[in-house]
Amino acid sequence: MAAEIQPKPLTRKPILLQRVEGSQEVVNMAVIVPKEEGVISVSEDRTVRVWLKRDSGQYWPSIYHAMPSPCSCMSFNPETRRLSIGLDNGTISEFILSEDYNKMTPVKNYQAHQSRVTMILFVLELEWVLSTGQDKQFAWHCSESGQRLGGYRTSAVASGLQFDVETRHVFIGDHSGQVTILKLEQENCTLVTTFRGHTGGVTALCWDPVQRVLFSGSSDHSVIMWDIGGRKGTAIELQGHNDKVQALSYAQHTRQLISCGGDGGIVVWNMDVERQETPEWLDSDSCQKCDQPFFWNFKQMWDSKKIGLRQHHCRKCGKAVCGKCSSKRSSIPLMGFEFEVRVCDSCHEAITDEERAPTATFHDSKHNIVHVHFDATRGWLLTSGTDKVIKVRHQLTKKLSVFGFMQIDEGTKTM
Repeated sequence: MAAEIQPKPLTRKPILLQRVEGSQEVVNMAVIVPKEEGVISVSEDRTVRVWLKRDSGQYWPSIYHAMPSPCSCMSFNPETRRLSIGLDNGTISEFILSEDYNKMTPVKNYQAHQSRVTMILFVLELEWVLSTGQDKQFAWHCSESGQRLGGYRTSAVASGLQFDVETRHVFIGDHSGQVTILKLEQENCTLVTTFRGHTGGVTALCWDPVQRVLFSGSSDHSVIMWDIGGRKGTAIELQGHNDKVQALSYAQHTRQLISCGGDGGIVVWNMDVERQETPEWLDSDSCQKCDQPFFWNFKQMWDSKKIGLRQHHCRKCGKAVCGKCSSKRSSIPLMGFEFEVRVCDSCHEAITDEERAPTATFHDSKHNIVHVHFDATRGWLLTSGTDKVIKVRHQLTKKLSVFGFMQIDEGTKTM
């Protein structure tokens, strides 16, 4: 039985710096230009635009470039000003932006995929361009020669891609709900392992190379934190969305994860706390609290002359219980449940007020978010949505008020 999310509203409103409008179709991806008052965006209307802030305070395009096919994704490297754009026709087009961001010069095209490019990563240290496509292919190319170095067929269309430079591990999340880890060499790859924890497709991935933790968002409304570096196989669930999770970003300096949903919900998770794994759900033919039979246990129902009950599970201990023995609800933030979920009566009594203290804050972006980008140096949070609008918000506080876009004083409750 699905739990209903009922987060408490914030008492302060976020500060919206800019609404960047003008695209004719969905803005599939946008990033903040470092050290500039600017934004780069790619859209389904086939345009690549660089928006710079004018003296009027408004953002206007300094570059407006039309591509031969809808723009599905991009990767921008600030050091080299190299812009790699994935297209609906399977091509990756590469450009170099001028220092004043008023001109983009074509460099080369990669015939990377047979259909729409879903994700791109440019790895400067290795001069590699990594990509996934709707053709169920992961590929990597040499950015110097343009040569294809290798490929791997995924089990389903991939929509999440991350890379660890130190170990040369690539993480691929696909629509089957699986995360595949590959070890890349110059011209070949090796399958390391696969993770499966979502009941829906993986929609976004985010990698923390310092803590060596991978985050995966899914259409099942959840985020899972995979402890790669700890080598213990730990997987922590985070439940805080009413709709599918569509974008993730991570602020390393504050150890905060930003997750964005299809319903416009933005959740900022404090990952600088010791979280607990959710327990496995136990199997039983009768309630593990009162021993009443469940409705499929015909023998015990006949012997005891009792009508079978519906089975539920306590989210804290994992025991199979009846509705009477699990009539209470509670949030369990350290297990990732920021909203109230079903728990058995004994667990409800054992949960303290301290254990119910929230570890995340919630905000309504008021648009269906498809991509998010966080600029930690300025505390700017950018979201692009299906409403063709790009929104930029500003951080006003430093510590746990964190989230680049929340105005919360020290001591103010976050939920």
